Amino acid sequence: MTKNSRKKNIVLSPVVKWVGGKRQLLSDIVPLIPKTFSTYVEPFVGGGSVLFWILQRFPNIKRAVINDINPKLINTYQVVKDNSDELIACLHTLEDDYLPLNQEDRTAYFLGRRKQFNTSNLSCIEYAALFIFLNKTCFNGLYRENAKGLFNVPHGRYAKPMICNEETIRADAELLQRVEIMNNDFAATEVF
Repeated sequence: MTKNSRKKNIVLSPVVKWVGGKRQLLSDIVPLIPKTFSTYVEPFVGGGSVLFWILQRFPNIKRAVINDINPKLINTYQVVKDNSDELIACLHTLEDDYLPLNQEDRTAYFLGRRKQFNTSNLSCIEYAALFIFLNKTCFNGLYRENAKGLFNVPHGRYAKPMICNEETIRADAELLQRVEIMNNDFAATEVF
């Protein structure tokens, strides 16, 4: 097996963990995918595990469209696609600040970043970095907002979370170059 053929068999990890993710269901989903098609549309992208699997195995797709109603998730995909180097730098800073801390200080750091995410006027890159950081360090990697639209998941207890997976971000960024990213209600996801 050559190095390139091994790479094609790797299923990339999505940048974020998402409730309802399909990664564990890929073995059930794959047989249902047509052998050839030219357009792929995912109106509820979430973590995107099916998207990344399809983009790796169908390099000749003429059009791929993803959508989600969550603007913070969609911002993260757009930043991964367009600004991966800057995102990686921000994530490394967060990781370097967070990992050496003890559990109590990690919780305080997490809560400070969560407050910043909810109340600060940040650049799209900073929002994406905090979105990924919070996703990797919160309880069970959940994303949940309260009635005021504020992210409110508590801190998780991971010994050494992978906050900046540079390889995944770069590989996902390359695949996302072929994708139109939308932020609509699913019913408004017009592709034709």
